[in-house]
Amino acid sequence: MIKMIQRIQTIYLLLAFIITGVLPFIFPLWTLSGGKSFYFMQSQIYTVLFGLSTTFSILSILSYKKRQNQFVINRLNIILNLILLGLFLYHSLNLSGEAPVVSEKGIGMFLPIIAIVALVLANKAIKKDEDLVKSVDRLR
Repeated sequence: MIKMIQRIQTIYLLLAFIITGVLPFIFPLWTLSGGKSFYFMQSQIYTVLFGLSTTFSILSILSYKKRQNQFVINRLNIILNLILLGLFLYHSLNLSGEAPVVSEKGIGMFLPIIAIVALVLANKAIKKDEDLVKSVDRLR
């Protein structure tokens, strides 16, 4: 367990977990014209996607002994966050132009971008570990 925490990719994965599992409860996705904030829980699709992303982060952290599995899980998580970002973009481009319900974008819409950056950094660290193990195996 201590070895897992010592690795930098675990820190990046914990960061991705916090970004997709904790911060969406704090930051609204957007604010409607009446001043009412719209959080991810108000839409089933956003709730499912944020939940899946959080689950993938936890799975990746727990599979620290299997670097290849971690790498694949992180790639799936990146794709999931890109889908989430695409849905946010679609919503902001289609609904923000309507006169009765003008919305202001919130910080929550940018959380998938930060999560993607953390996951890419984790994958780089995993790749670096994998290369190190392969080079040690060659020396034996």
